[in-house]
Amino acid sequence: MRSTTLHAPLPPDIRLMNGVSALLVLGVLLAALGLGLQWLVRQPVFAIRSITVEGDVNRNSAASLRANALPRMSGSFLSMNLQQTRAAFEAVPWVRHATVQRLWPARLQVTLEEHQPAAYWETKPEGADAESDATVERLLVNDHGEVFQANLGDVEDEDLPVLSGPDKSSAHMLALWRQLQAQTAHLEDSISRLDLSGRGSWRATLEKGTVIELGRGTDAEVLARYTQYVSSITQVSARFHTAVLSADLRHVDGYAVRLRGISTSAATPAKPGAKKN
Repeated sequence: MRSTTLHAPLPPDIRLMNGVSALLVLGVLLAALGLGLQWLVRQPVFAIRSITVEGDVNRNSAASLRANALPRMSGSFLSMNLQQTRAAFEAVPWVRHATVQRLWPARLQVTLEEHQPAAYWETKPEGADAESDATVERLLVNDHGEVFQANLGDVEDEDLPVLSGPDKSSAHMLALWRQLQAQTAHLEDSISRLDLSGRGSWRATLEKGTVIELGRGTDAEVLARYTQYVSSITQVSARFHTAVLSADLRHVDGYAVRLRGISTSAATPAKPGAKKN
């Protein structure tokens, strides 16, 4: 004789209560596990024992890195946020980029790339012309064209050019300065200052004092006008045996120059001291 046991299905509310209870138990277990892991990673055995710094460390000593980066770091070897640690080192003056790696069991390896200054930077106020000397503040531009802030007294090369232009134009200005500078070498001179107005007009000041209005246009157009000027100005200055005070390259059919010690008479209709080539 067989016996059969029939199980009546649980009511929906009972099944719901059982499911909620299981979830609560699972949540408690996960929370306990999380708290246990947090307690574990905070133990002294996982504390960072040493930090090795490699790469560019010419402008930052161990003392300066310790003073500037360590206060911004937190956590143990296991819990430390590497992105925040990288940001802590990149906040140190002169540091452009930092790479941070964990080395088991309790060491960090940091590789630094420092800014290499290529020029001084002056941000012009909005609407300022290229001829305006009004600037917001003086900073530095690295060889990537990026503006950064550092102690200007730490710059060994005092002959860096000055770039002055609208905000976020530093990379463009440095690139054009390099092209213009290559041409200026033929004059046995250098560009000590390059200005860019908010309307796109360029102005160059040479080391020997010549001020050159380069005008507006694409980089290729500005460079072409300057190349033409460089190729012929030595003949003009040699002819009159004097130096060039200023030049205006914004003329369609040539350029105008002002020479030291030479001026036109009052009866001459041209502008005083102007000569076209």
